[in-house]
Amino acid sequence: MLEIGTKAPEFILPDKDGNAVSLTDFSGKKVVLYFYPKDNTPGCTRQACAFAGAYQEFRKINAVVIGISKDSMASHQKFAEKYGLPFILLSDPELTAIQACDVWQEKKLYGKVSMGVVRSTFVIDENGMIEKVMSKVKPDTNAAEILAYLNTN
Repeated sequence: MLEIGTKAPEFILPDKDGNAVSLTDFSGKKVVLYFYPKDNTPGCTRQACAFAGAYQEFRKINAVVIGISKDSMASHQKFAEKYGLPFILLSDPELTAIQACDVWQEKKLYGKVSMGVVRSTFVIDENGMIEKVMSKVKPDTNAAEILAYLNTN
């Protein structure tokens, strides 16, 4: 897992519309970068909807919200349309950013071990440095916790 005070890894990934998005595109702004396992699953949907519900609050404090999973651009597009998600969703099927941020890890479910995305959120400061790290976050409270953190720092 990335550590506070280290430089966030650079990446360029396609958004749901196929546009190339780079972390450096947001230099000078706070970036809330959250990784989630899969579009349209219960936890991931609740997490995305919570970020969507708080989206105007994030905008007020000049913070950019970016969600990343290994789902396809088409999957992201349907997910965003279905739930009215106003923030950026990036597709990472090659695990470029997922592995660079060390969120591709061994997971256990019902005794079965597999590799997958560990639900994690990073706050990246205006200079591209990791400011806050949250791993194994709860989908229902993640957006509110990040917003509370940003409003007090």
